[in-house]
Amino acid sequence: MKSAFANANVIPMPLFQQVKEAVRREILDGTYGPHEKLPSERQMMEAFSVSRITVRLALADLQREGLIFKINGKGTFVTLPKAQFDVSTLRGFGESAAQIGQEAFTELVSVTTGLPSHGVAHQLLLPKGSQVTKFQRLRYLNREPLAFDVTYAPVELGERFRSADLQHRDLFDIVENDCGMTVASARVNVEAVLCDVELAAYLNVEQSSAALHIERCVHDATGAPILYENLFYRGDRFRFGLDIDRVHLGQPLGERG
Repeated sequence: MKSAFANANVIPMPLFQQVKEAVRREILDGTYGPHEKLPSERQMMEAFSVSRITVRLALADLQREGLIFKINGKGTFVTLPKAQFDVSTLRGFGESAAQIGQEAFTELVSVTTGLPSHGVAHQLLLPKGSQVTKFQRLRYLNREPLAFDVTYAPVELGERFRSADLQHRDLFDIVENDCGMTVASARVNVEAVLCDVELAAYLNVEQSSAALHIERCVHDATGAPILYENLFYRGDRFRFGLDIDRVHLGQPLGERG
């Protein structure tokens, strides 16, 4: 057990909050790293001279904050910090990971070609009878599954992706550098969903766990759609960050700031 447990500061707050704050500090300062096991309830009771219910109240609060998780019969462990991607600009998964200094890897699950559903054809503005190439990819961040991507491309473009290194390169990179097109904009919708059996298996979470579903239609410089994507991110390991400015209604565009 690490020394900070034996030297918890006494502060004027309920005992369970004292325990919570002491453990919380050690998690945030790196004394206990991601996936490291915390001392047992008995060890904490002895270190803080408190009851079992006090320790359990403290741990329950830390679990609600997402700092720890419990495995029945094995103990309490520190969670991995959530990855945060900046969505102020349009980036691929690998580009976003590199921006925060993280290692990204892609497992190509499947590549198929066929007739799209009505919804996919509508998103890509395809005439009746056109085919699409469908890519399913499992995206890893620091060697752990973070997202499952389902991407559709018009078959002429999609077939050019087949020979590319999809494990280490983003589709955006291939579109721009191999195909000579510009990724200019995207229409994005975001919603919370529950993982079905298949998605839970890919993301290594329990069925009905929360996930973030991002529907994205990517356009080139002319405004034509080139990719339609459904991206599913683990809710326990991921969040988006966005810097926004307030626009005052009625204020001339040139004077807004």
